[in-house]
Amino acid sequence: MAGRLGVLAFLCAVVALPAPAAAAETRAVVELFTSQGCSSCPPADHLLGQLAKKPDLVALTLPIDYWDYLGWKDTLATAGHTARQRAYAKVRGDRAVYTPQVVVNGAVHVQGSDRAAIERAIAQTRQEAGTLSVPVTIKVEGGRINVTVSAGAEARPGALVWLSPTTSAIPVAITRGENRGHTITYYNVARRWVALGDWNGAARNWSVPVSDVAAAHADSVAVLVQAGDADKPGLMLGAALAALH
Repeated sequence: MAGRLGVLAFLCAVVALPAPAAAAETRAVVELFTSQGCSSCPPADHLLGQLAKKPDLVALTLPIDYWDYLGWKDTLATAGHTARQRAYAKVRGDRAVYTPQVVVNGAVHVQGSDRAAIERAIAQTRQEAGTLSVPVTIKVEGGRINVTVSAGAEARPGALVWLSPTTSAIPVAITRGENRGHTITYYNVARRWVALGDWNGAARNWSVPVSDVAAAHADSVAVLVQAGDADKPGLMLGAALAALH
């Protein structure tokens, strides 16, 4: 009898143990299109920094170059980010290209400094079937970035897996243009985009040397599974962000 009571007490203790914390599920990919030459952008840049701290968001800064003529050439901008923003507008059919602009889950755009609007866009895009339904894992070990995209039922024709080396925080002292005299910090800055390959619903794996992205001064890496292609970017099907060190 005493032995049975001992076993029962042990089992009760095991049941009472707290469950291990689960990894945060990614709710949204938030892309901020911004510019160092845009006087209305600093509040959005600051907000992106706050969103970047949330473990359930992949929040990225994509500096554009079309305001460079205003007297200050953006030191982080790339023509690729400008092309990506314009491609989103073309897919939506609204021609809305501005700064600061946030695109949520590849589908809905809102003012980049409006936190409430961003949350509403997250809730709206989560209603779309397939949004961030594909698990993505990133493991950095042995000098390599190992990416796994799980199998899923939400494959879309032409879905691509993108890898973007990012820098978590970059302070920039601006000496000319609309923001002259200010030092602004940009968060999770996308340095470039690498198409790892197609995703058609089956599980896939990639392994990329960390040295391939080190030249971009990156300290983290984002992986996005996105419907469409570079010219017609669509809904985000999966996403993850991981530190490189």
